[in-house]
Amino acid sequence: MDLLPVRFDHPDAMKLNDLVQAEYTERYGNGDVTPLDPAMFDPPRGLYLLAYDRIGRPVATGGWRARDADDGYADGDAEIKRMFVVREARGRGLARLILARLEESARLAGRTRVVLETGTMQPEAIALYESSGYVPVDAAGKFGAYRDSPESRCFFKAL
Repeated sequence: MDLLPVRFDHPDAMKLNDLVQAEYTERYGNGDVTPLDPAMFDPPRGLYLLAYDRIGRPVATGGWRARDADDGYADGDAEIKRMFVVREARGRGLARLILARLEESARLAGRTRVVLETGTMQPEAIALYESSGYVPVDAAGKFGAYRDSPESRCFFKAL
């Protein structure tokens, strides 16, 4: 498995982004409306990763972007975005590998906390984050575009 840093607007990243948006629509009835600009993931204030299988197909993705105090975020936060593994590659530990690399990159960039938001219709994502040491945020501490949604679950992990 090759894990490579790319820009969020890389053609393979866009291909997987289209797939994750389709999955969000399947699970929630619509895609993620969080505004994302490719520059948000550029080092040193972010990182975007793509995993490729043995024959060169993009199969998993994830990124982090620096966040500062606004919309419920705190100075020093690194927000995880677009964690996704294509269906045929699930169950191989790719999401856990990407998450660990993102956390390490954020720590090395001086970020002090990793935050993320997922939804109630993604129990496998919730299980990954909880088993990776993420702690749920109470309703008053929620952040981001979906902080007022009853389907939203926010998590954090100190680095």
